[in-house]
Amino acid sequence: YVAAVYEHESILSPNPTALVDRQSALELMGRNLDIYEQQVVAAARQGAQIIVFPEDGIHGFNFTRSSIYPYLDFVLHSQSVKWNPCREPHLFNDTEVLQHLSCMALKNKIFLVANLGTKQPCERTDPHCPSDGRYQFNTNVAFSDDGMLVATYRKHNLYFEYAFDAPPEPDYTFFDTPFAGKFGMFTCFDILFFEPAVNLIRQHNLKQVVYPTAWMNQLPLLSAVEFQQAFATAFNINILAANIHHPTLGMTGSGIYTPVKSFIYHNMESYGGKLIVAEIPVITTDYRTSLENNERFRENLDHSCKTFTSTPMDNEVCFKVRQETPGRESEKGNEQLPPPFYAEMMYDNFTFVPVWGGKGELQVCANTLCCYLNYQRAVLTDELYALGVFDGLHTVHGTYYVQACALVKCGGLSFNTCGQEVTDATALIDFQLWGNMSTPYIFPLLLTSGITLDFADHMGWKNNQYFISKNRTSSGLLTAALYGRWYEKD
Repeated sequence: YVAAVYEHESILSPNPTALVDRQSALELMGRNLDIYEQQVVAAARQGAQIIVFPEDGIHGFNFTRSSIYPYLDFVLHSQSVKWNPCREPHLFNDTEVLQHLSCMALKNKIFLVANLGTKQPCERTDPHCPSDGRYQFNTNVAFSDDGMLVATYRKHNLYFEYAFDAPPEPDYTFFDTPFAGKFGMFTCFDILFFEPAVNLIRQHNLKQVVYPTAWMNQLPLLSAVEFQQAFATAFNINILAANIHHPTLGMTGSGIYTPVKSFIYHNMESYGGKLIVAEIPVITTDYRTSLENNERFRENLDHSCKTFTSTPMDNEVCFKVRQETPGRESEKGNEQLPPPFYAEMMYDNFTFVPVWGGKGELQVCANTLCCYLNYQRAVLTDELYALGVFDGLHTVHGTYYVQACALVKCGGLSFNTCGQEVTDATALIDFQLWGNMSTPYIFPLLLTSGITLDFADHMGWKNNQYFISKNRTSSGLLTAALYGRWYEKD
């Protein structure tokens, strides 16, 4: 099917905390919606059957609870009401934005997904009802190609969004299309948590996801395109991800992702929006099996090599883990294994070992997690790389438990630069990276110079270890990592 995502540079309110009337709010949102309309027309001309717009794209951000109120549409979060806002505009008050979006979908015969702020009055008898008597939600809406409102989703994992409420219960939202079956839907920060994103995909065996986001990039492990691709790969799904474009805030990175190929946009240099249109295959096979293989990994039923990709594995990837302790003399005589050191990466205290020389085998451990690396590089460059491990609760900008094995390029040549944000590299490294992860939810990251993506040759479970291997990255290696999320320990 042909999909489109639009990375939008929002026209923002010059003073988002100021109180304005509904008419002024509609005027500002109308300017963003006019840009949306141009993009819908352009996407439809290129044959797109569905288009996705980013989180916060219509109203912007940095509001207070009261200052966002004039920007909120009324939406009934009920699947029982069949409603076409374009054809039945007067059914509910305060639905101008929904009407505009619905008409775009109808006029251009395209499925459309957008994000807006919504309001819903609540009863004082409702124990969750905020003191001002209304819920305010960060909401995704999906319209069918005849303008029907077919799905609403209220963001569950809010990222310091004081203007919005989290819904009392997580929404598990998906909608059906004639061209690619069911699409699941969630927003931005949701992608890092079990509820509702992972649960939704698992329960309904979804193969396509639409994903509005307003993501601030954080290298080396949480760049938007890097993690979006890793999520598509881990669950063997297609993801249509639309991010907002505000380079001064570190916000860019959208794409159309399949498990084995992607069409991405990441641009920190220039301004303005970007439309991506791509044809991708509908995933039809039941990929729940890959998750079930994941779930069963501890049982270790099968000692032969396993991989999620269809290519047969080279025997050399069937590795044997040598139990070595860091700092011990290696078998080749008296050369010392490099010393471990500590550095902060992504606000977490990683334990690292330097990656020296043309080739080698390394190991580094923290808590129950040990990470192993076999590597070689044909050309030695003047760049420092390190292998890092973290097994613990991440507590800055959200609280969640991470198990990570990461091969990263350091910012400079001294150890204390490891973990810094780096965007360019020249070293081409062949590697196998593996770890004894305690969670089945592993997101394989492979990021190359200029914030471009590469794809592993092989990955999967083998002998209770999860591994990723690559011979010769397409350009200099920035990050190769196994980012594990141990949801139960959040």
